[in-house]
Amino acid sequence: MNFSLLLAYMLAILLLLITPGPVVALITGTAARHGYRRAFATVVGTNAASLVLIALAALMLTGLVSLDPLSLQVAGLLGSLFIGVIAWRGLRAATSATAHRPAAQGGLLKGFVVGISNPKDILFFAALFPQFIAITPDLSSSLITLALVWMAFDFAVLAFYIITVKRWLPGAHQQRLERISMLMLLLIALAGAFYNLRQLLL
Repeated sequence: MNFSLLLAYMLAILLLLITPGPVVALITGTAARHGYRRAFATVVGTNAASLVLIALAALMLTGLVSLDPLSLQVAGLLGSLFIGVIAWRGLRAATSATAHRPAAQGGLLKGFVVGISNPKDILFFAALFPQFIAITPDLSSSLITLALVWMAFDFAVLAFYIITVKRWLPGAHQQRLERISMLMLLLIALAGAFYNLRQLLL
């Protein structure tokens, strides 16, 4: 096994995962409003999305799948719109003074959709992931190793965010964090929609 390449991969995914993006915004907002159980269900959804992206990257590496740029842009636009809807609903629920019953936020399905349409992850698995495939001489062993390392780091980083929100932030700060998280998610969705729409119209 090429341990220097493995360390480079670990560093790359750690930097990618700790950088705030749609998944982190959704996870922290869900943890602030709904607590551990729903937040970790959301993590399971985002992890499942990562496995799908890894599988697509593997199919591209073996030449079994070739993704058309147009289909990626359409998928990116639809994903951005879905993220925007989630963010808008979460923002309305977070800022509503009359909302006694928590609005459904996060969860397995929403985690999966946000994860599968996350621009950071798509870019990583399409462009950078293949650079680490030579971690072992065997393609299957490399894919399994890279997938397991990704899942471990992804779960650990997102669990850290959840525990930080629930244990070390007072209730008032949790509500403020929820609003900030949903606002960030909305801004990311708008930027993604604008970019993909612009690419489609060019």
